Amino acid sequence: MQLSASSPFDATLNHWAERLRARLDVPVLVRWKGGTGLKLGQFDSPRVTLDVRDAKGAAALLSPSLDALGEAYVEGHLDVAGTVQDIIDVAHRLAAAGGGADPDKASWMGRMVRRVVDAQHHSKNEDRAAIHYHYDVSNAFYAEWLDPAMVYSCAYFEIGTETLAQAQQKKIDHILTKLRVEPGQSLLDIGCGWGALVLRAAQKFGARCVGITLSQNQYELATERVRAAGLQDRVEIRLQDYRDVSESFDRITSVGMCEHVGLKNLEPYFRIIHDRLAPGGWALNHGITSTDADNAETSHGGGRFIDRYVFPQGELPHVSLVLSTLQRGGLEPVDAESLRRHYARTLQCWSDNFEAKGEHLKSLVDEKKWRIWRMYLVGCQWAFEHDEISLFQVLCRRGGQSATSLPWSRRFMYGGA
Repeated sequence: MQLSASSPFDATLNHWAERLRARLDVPVLVRWKGGTGLKLGQFDSPRVTLDVRDAKGAAALLSPSLDALGEAYVEGHLDVAGTVQDIIDVAHRLAAAGGGADPDKASWMGRMVRRVVDAQHHSKNEDRAAIHYHYDVSNAFYAEWLDPAMVYSCAYFEIGTETLAQAQQKKIDHILTKLRVEPGQSLLDIGCGWGALVLRAAQKFGARCVGITLSQNQYELATERVRAAGLQDRVEIRLQDYRDVSESFDRITSVGMCEHVGLKNLEPYFRIIHDRLAPGGWALNHGITSTDADNAETSHGGGRFIDRYVFPQGELPHVSLVLSTLQRGGLEPVDAESLRRHYARTLQCWSDNFEAKGEHLKSLVDEKKWRIWRMYLVGCQWAFEHDEISLFQVLCRRGGQSATSLPWSRRFMYGGA
């Protein structure tokens, strides 16, 4: 099936479709401004329909990197119909087969650009602006698709059948159990979100907690939640940069923070955690990592889309860089656990919630923001499922201590001795 003759892109798009069909068979119908359209595969009914609204949308299809397709969608040059899981699968297949930017070249260029501009990144003002962009969309928006505690990080599905809410509480308990948090100990949570971890640490483990965030919305709601729980004497929420914390703490948690500090700042970041740990203290870093040993971006321009629209200045280190910079920052890594499968499942839950609440979410944010988050959630799910990115929890303490103070096994992490 071909485009109608009235389309100014008839010959170009038809040639592109013929060339693409020779390499793959996808259940996609492409339409120019609602016309009859053309098929990119053999099927009775399409799983995905792509409506090309203008020349920019057509250009994105002709060189379909994830970055180009994502930009065309969020900017309204392309419309798509189909389940979000089918849409992201088709986008990857088009990007892989459609002649987009060479992934090796893109990764090399990305690293070169990062080296040039990295020194200008991650000042306190820049980090505050980046956090504001991502996290201050609105509390009501996040509340619609997160769990009731509003935990915005990888959950822990111990069995695999847990609800999202159960898995998020298990994640927090898993972290606090790994750290062996005891009543009366002080705990700093760097990037505390809406306060779920510090609330749980105080309520169940008896800790005295400080949670810090750069998000005004998170600060206000977390403070309100502390007050509602009657924990003002044990939990303090601060609107504060991690570089400005001066006290020492028995335990430190960093959940979803190292992605924001920048690759060049990892060693100084871990040095600050080292300096803030009291003698005998323990810390846990929970962060997304690249699966590329050279810290390159994800394939087919997915990383560029995330940097442009979702996480400005976000940078993902390979776990080897996390461990080496952590060590150079004065910390001893004691245990590292991959939760890649867990984050794929977490994102699937978030994406399912997002799709179920789609119409209501459109009333909370503008169309562009809605489209960004819709593609971001399912795109990240795909990336975790296909080993493009991962997540590691690294348990650590100050380096140079006696081995006799280490536990003999990992049993203590699961409620054992």
